[in-house]
Order: sequence, then C-alpha cells, then structure tokens
Amino acid sequence: MTSENGKPPVKLSLPLDYQQDLFNELRSEDELVLLARGLGLLHVVINLLHSYDAAGNNLIVVVGADERENGWIGEALAEHAVVSKSPMARGLSQVNTDAMSVGTREKMYSQGGIFSITSRILVVDLLSKLLNPETITGLVVLHSERVFATSIEAFIIRIYRQMNKAGFLKAFSDNPEPFTTGFAPLASMMRNLFLRKPSLWPRFHVTVAKSLEGRKKAEVIELEVPMTDGMKDVQNAVLECVEVSIGELRKADTGLELDDWTLDSALHRSFDVIIRRQLDPLWHRVSFRTRQIVNDLTVLRSILHALLTYDAVSFNKYLDTILAAHQPPPGSTRQNQSPWLFLDAANTIFETAKRRVYSGKAMEGETPASSGALPDSLRAVLEEQPKWSLLAEILDEIERDSYLNHVPRDDSNGTILIMCSDQRTCAQLREYLQNMHIHATEETQNEDEEPKPSAMFMMRRKLCKYLDWKKDFARVSASLFAENQKVLDGFTDQRGNSNGYRGKAPPNKRRRVRGGAAAAGPGRPVNSSFQTVEDKESQVASLMADIRPTEVDAMRKDEVAVDDLDDMEDYFELYEMNDLLVIHPYDGDMDEHVLEEVRPRYVIMYEPDAAFIRRVEVYRSSHEDRNVRVYFMYYGGSVEEQRYLSAVRREKDAFTRLIKEKGNMAVTLTLDGTAPTDPQEQFLRTVNTRIAGGGRLAATAEPPRIVVDVREFRSSLPSLLHGRSILVVPCMLTVGDYVLTPTICIERKSVRDLISSFKNGRLFNQVETMLQHYKHPMLLIEFDQNKSFTLDPFADNSFEKTIKSADDSKDLQSKIVLLTIAFPRLKIIWSSSPYQTAEIFAELKNKQEEPDPIKAVQVGLGQGEDPYERQSFNTTPQDMLRAVPGVTAKNVMRLILEVADLREVSNLGETELDEMVGREAGRQVHRFFNRSVLDD
Repeated sequence: MTSENGKPPVKLSLPLDYQQDLFNELRSEDELVLLARGLGLLHVVINLLHSYDAAGNNLIVVVGADERENGWIGEALAEHAVVSKSPMARGLSQVNTDAMSVGTREKMYSQGGIFSITSRILVVDLLSKLLNPETITGLVVLHSERVFATSIEAFIIRIYRQMNKAGFLKAFSDNPEPFTTGFAPLASMMRNLFLRKPSLWPRFHVTVAKSLEGRKKAEVIELEVPMTDGMKDVQNAVLECVEVSIGELRKADTGLELDDWTLDSALHRSFDVIIRRQLDPLWHRVSFRTRQIVNDLTVLRSILHALLTYDAVSFNKYLDTILAAHQPPPGSTRQNQSPWLFLDAANTIFETAKRRVYSGKAMEGETPASSGALPDSLRAVLEEQPKWSLLAEILDEIERDSYLNHVPRDDSNGTILIMCSDQRTCAQLREYLQNMHIHATEETQNEDEEPKPSAMFMMRRKLCKYLDWKKDFARVSASLFAENQKVLDGFTDQRGNSNGYRGKAPPNKRRRVRGGAAAAGPGRPVNSSFQTVEDKESQVASLMADIRPTEVDAMRKDEVAVDDLDDMEDYFELYEMNDLLVIHPYDGDMDEHVLEEVRPRYVIMYEPDAAFIRRVEVYRSSHEDRNVRVYFMYYGGSVEEQRYLSAVRREKDAFTRLIKEKGNMAVTLTLDGTAPTDPQEQFLRTVNTRIAGGGRLAATAEPPRIVVDVREFRSSLPSLLHGRSILVVPCMLTVGDYVLTPTICIERKSVRDLISSFKNGRLFNQVETMLQHYKHPMLLIEFDQNKSFTLDPFADNSFEKTIKSADDSKDLQSKIVLLTIAFPRLKIIWSSSPYQTAEIFAELKNKQEEPDPIKAVQVGLGQGEDPYERQSFNTTPQDMLRAVPGVTAKNVMRLILEVADLREVSNLGETELDEMVGREAGRQVHRFFNRSVLDD
C-alpha cells in the first residue's frame, strides 16, 4: 500500500484475495463486517489499524477488545512498524484501569495514537470532555454482537456520532448467531451501531472459497473413534436424565414457549444458558424446583463433557463430588435433592463409571455389620480412553513417515502440534505420552513383538491417588456431620428443657405421622434420601494390594516443578523445532499466532473444532511453501460429533438468514445520534415557570442536567437519560447515585442489590447520609426491563410453593416497611424498567433548578478532603470493601488511604483496625476476615 505526500509505503500482510478486498472496503467506507469464525478477523483489524498508525497524527480508539487481544494487537503493530519502517507509528496504548490518573490520560490523548480503552472509562472521559470526541479520527468496535440498545458501547457510539460527524466508524464480529434472533435483528443492530452497510463474509462466499480452495490444500485425514460400551451406556443414561429434566420443566407453569426445549437442542453447547435466559424475566418468581432443574441441566452437560475428556478414574472422582454436592447438608432434615438422582438412569451412570475403574462387589445378603462372610475382592479394570491408543498410532505413523518417506525441504518445521479443548486435557495427554511406554507389570510377550503403548502405569497411579482422596473425603464428611449433629442435638435439648409446651405439642394435640410410623427424630441417617453402595475397607484394601507400587513405580516419581535456575546457561537451551511435540488448547484467534510461531508440518486435532480447521486452511493458503497434514479425531455417534455438526449448520443458517435480511433491509438515514425534536417543544421544556414569591418567568437554552456517580455507568440508565437529551455529568459522589436538583438526591437499587444492601446494613447508612444533606432523599427500586414487576413467587403446578420462597419475599417487603418507619422523610420510587426510570427522572426535573456538580461532589466529604482524590483508586475493590460488615461511607476512605489492597485489610489486626475505623467497626471487620468457614 502506497501512502500520499511521498511518504514511504505501508507494508501489509494480507496475502489472500478476500483479505485484500475486505481491507479496501474498510478503507473506503464505514461498515459492519461479519466474518466467519477462523477466517482471520483480528488479522484484518491489525492491518487496518497499522495503515492509520503509520500515517501518524491520528487518534484511533478501539472498543471491546479483551486483554489477550490487546496483547496480540500491540505486539503485531510493533512488528508491522519495524517491517514498514514507519517513524510516525506509535503502537497501541492501553487504558484499562482506574489507577491511571486523569492528568495522565489527558496527556496521552493529546499526543494521539491508537488507544484500547475499557468501555466504562471511555464513556466517562467522553462525557467529561477529558477526551474530546471531535478530536477522534475514528472508532473501531470489536465484538459488535455485544452491542445492544442499552449497552455502554452503544452509549459510546451515540456520544461519538453526536459530537463527531466526520470520523470513521467500523464494527467487527465473527459470531453471526446473535444477529439472527428477534425481529429484524440486523436492522436493529445497524441502528445501535449508527451504520448503514453490513458486509457479510461466510465460508461459502465466492471470494473466500476461491482463496482457500484454489491453491494447494492441506492434507486432512479424518479418523472416527468408536466409544467403549461403558462410555455409550453413560452417555445414553445422561441423555435420558436430560430428557426427563426437560419434561419436568415443561410441566412447570412458566408461561413460556417450549417448542425449542427438546433433546436435540440440549446438545447445543449453551442450551442451559439459553433456558436460563428465557426464564430470567421470571427467575425471582419461579419455584425452587424449577431453578433446581435448570441447574441440573448444567451439571448433566458437564458430565457429558467430562465423559469424553476425563480419564475413567478422574470421571468417577468427578461423579463422587457431584453426588456429595447434591446431598443435603449433614444433619439437615430437608429433602431437596435433584430429581434426576432418583432415576434408574442415574444409577446406571454411577455404577458404570465405577465399573470402568474397578469391578467386584459384596456378596448378596451381606451387611456391613456381618463378620462371618468374607467379601469378594475388588479388581482394577482401569478402562483407557479410545483416543489414547489412536494418538499413539498416529505418532508412530508420523515417525515412520518421516524416516521412510523423505519430505522435501520447505519453510515448515517438523513440529507436531496437538490441539485439544482445554488445559486439563493438555496435561492429561502430556502425562500419557510421557508414560505410555512404561509397563508396570511384566507380561509374557514374544521377543519379536514390541510392547504396545499403554496407559496402565498412569491409570494405576491415578487410582492410588483417588483411593487416598476418597478416604480423606469420607473422614472430612464424617467430622462435618458430627459437628452439625452435635449442634442439632444441643438445640433439641434446649427446646426440650424449656418450660411450658414450647418445642412440643400440647397434651390435647396428637401428631399425625404419615404411614403410622414413629415421629422422625434428630438421629436421621446421613443420606437417607439417596444412598449408594459404598465399598468396604476390606475391599479397598484388596484393591490397594492389587495395584501396589512396583519397582518401576518406585523408580519413577512425580515431577517436581521447582527450579532455582542456577547454572542456567549450562542446562538450558532452545528447543530443536524439528523434534518438538507441542500440545496446546484451542484459544480462538490466538490459534493463528500459534500456527505462525510453531509452523508445524503435522497437526493432530484431538477434539473437533470448525474454526480451527478454517485457520489451518488460511495458514496453508497464505504460505504456499509450507506443507501441512491434519489428523482430525472424533468419537463416532457421540455428543462431540453432534455438537460439531450442529455448530457448522447453525453458522451456515445464520449467514443465510442475514443475507436474506440484508436484501430486504430498510436503510436508516438518521445516523448523527440525535433524535429530531421540535424547536418550540425544546424551548418550552426549558422554561422555568416558578414565579411564586416574586420570581420571574425565565427561559434558558441549556439542556436539563443530572449529576451521576461514575459507578452507575455499569447500568443502562445513564445511556437512556442521555438519549432523552439530558446532559449527564459524571462525578465521584459520596452521597447518592443521582442528583436531579439541588434538593433531590436518589439512591438507585436493583432488586438483587436491594437484598444485599439490607443484609449488610449498608442501605441504612446511605439513607441516613442522604437525609443529612438533601431535603428530598429518594430510594429508587428498579426492576429489570425483561423481568416481572412483582416480588411474589410463582406457584408450581407439580410442586407446592415452598415456604422459604414466600418467606423471602415477605421478609424483603417487611424490611422496606421498617425502612420507611425509621426514615419517614424517605420517598420510595418503584420502577418497572430503566426506561420508566428515565421518564420518572424527566418528570421530577420538570421546571426545577439544575444541580451544581461541584456542590454535589463536596456533599459528604470531610473538612479539607480533596473531592477528586478518590478517582485515582480502582472502584471495584472499593465496592467490595464497602460490602464488608463494619465498613461505612464515613470510614471507607480512611481504609482506602491507609491500606494498599484488600489482602492487606484482611491481614490487619484488631488493634490496627480500631485505630482506623473505631472499636466496634474494627471488631466487625476483623471478625469477618478471620471467621472460620466451618463455624455457624
């Protein structure tokens, strides 16, 4: 790319035709780019940013980038600047923490360059004119699928477009599915982004297909691995549990459309998230049973994932933790276990998982107390994952191929790259490959026959650790039950020794017991509702003897990851890339970086991933001098295969719908961020008609103003207020969240925040400080837009309304009543959504005086305290500190100024805390951080 004014040309790295076409489009006009996953979206963005960076004198703001993307963009821009020899390039500057002072940010903005700024900091800097929107050359929005009407990113784009009509605006996304949900979703998204043209680039795009298929393709070998019988049984049982759970959800009277709640859709990676999102408007009203079933779907999906990725011992251990987590607390009399645990399929899951590790059970009719009959011994089975042996065969094939078939010299290394789903699978494969040629038992084999790779050594070691863990786990559970049972017994004794009839029925009343049985006493069995057959000590001892450590085990010890780095130059050197085997998890766009750095000749996809296949295609087409062979592994007839196929199908369907909507989409002409208003109405709205007491009729051209606490920009309300042509002034307020007039101060609480504020007592302190400084303090209780405007719970048809849910709602209402009794001057505003809140605020401000931001900031501060010194601190730890019992609005700043971080606060002694916040508050803070989790 050649630049104007005789400047040196800017060198770009866009070898493929579709990348060059997309880059030329982006340079010429503003648009929303939707690129299929794996086609190198971030690579195009980096080249676009470099073209502006090399020109100099530009101020580009990147919105929506996460920490990993910031690191990659910064590194890539530095490399491009060196290659292009661009003296004007500044690289990427990150503004992602409140610790960076206001003066530092202002100085950075004035110098120009490319900035990646977090949304909450950027919106405050734009509103406060610390970063003047008119000086911005352009805005680049990543992950534009996250931009919705009330999001903070949409707020930023609106401010930018209102103040800056000439700067460019470009949005990017590689996730098309969110653009296809709802009514006219693409048109709605284009309005939120203030853009007119969408640019769609699916995998079946003509230019993309020609770029990836016209050149030499990568060699792909597809390998279908059959599951073992035990894995098939567990998978079928889990799917049966999922089907029953979905049926129970259908019975619940939620009033939602249930056509999509099927077993086929349950294979979707985020099916449980979709159900929770549909129930979210009613979540605070649905019954305990419905919530429990939704959580069970998450657990069942995790079991399906663990079945295909964990080894047999780790999978059995994982099921043990799930079973323990679903048991009632020791000593509890409540029956609230998950319904799927009582199915026959659940028994199949636990029994089959155990049989994959060891087999053998007690004789029929034998009880734990009988000592006459000897129990059968347990035998270690240790079923291996089918993919392990195939992986060993692939590596052996690669080794033979490299020796027998001479590979022509090219630019790729002889490195073998193994890609899998997560770090846990990486560690598992690494351990297997290190120990697969170690044979714990000496078996009779032919001299000519080489021993086959086996995971027996690794599995025996895992089984030993599992048995030790289970023994310790049982001991901890027993001790917890004993402590809780002791507390219950003591509570029962106190009630029994009290006078009168308290704690027992009157003599003329008889207690009815279901089934004519005796009344249940406190000495209930530990897990009377759901019990599994536990292995006996003698059985475990025989199993331990069966897998006793051999001489090979004694010689090999676990790895010790401790190195003092002495004599580093003598023992450390760079790896030889031709003999290297790299195991790496899938990591989105970062996988492109791995392929470029490693330059592998062989790639083994241990688990299927559609996006990574495309990345290999792009990598191979971009480098004609590099040969790549890909081994693609998947379990045949498994959930893994279905997920892969459904992911490809969903993306293709999403692009097809988007192409149809683009052809019929209406063009939005108003893209300046301002709604058309009547000049006469705008004038009348600013007229002050308060002429009582000799006042005059006055009019002002200034828009209405509201002072907003900077912590409130996490919510959507400031964006909606700004959309109603109200000037939003961000400040660090000590008292209240919103200051509407010199006399009206409002503390906003969502329902969840209201409950937590009542629990820790913070709300009473906030209301008290508002009463001291404002004439009309108000508490705003704001519900979510998509949630029911009520606190009453649902009554489930199949399950009676639990007493606890009813008590919780009544308890919250009673606390609100007590709050109004304690503070009669406090007004409470109930709002069904942020939209209604914005209307309420506009009505409250009608014909009222405007607030003074400086006075609002100074309210509540101590004598001589700097009102802006709090802005240099990180607000998230401040909010966490305010939630600690004993910390109030009066003493929180003393702690912030005296102590560096939360860890230091937790380590302070009671005497030190007394000096900072007082004796009683110090005692509460010290007790909170030093209380044992096992204490009641």
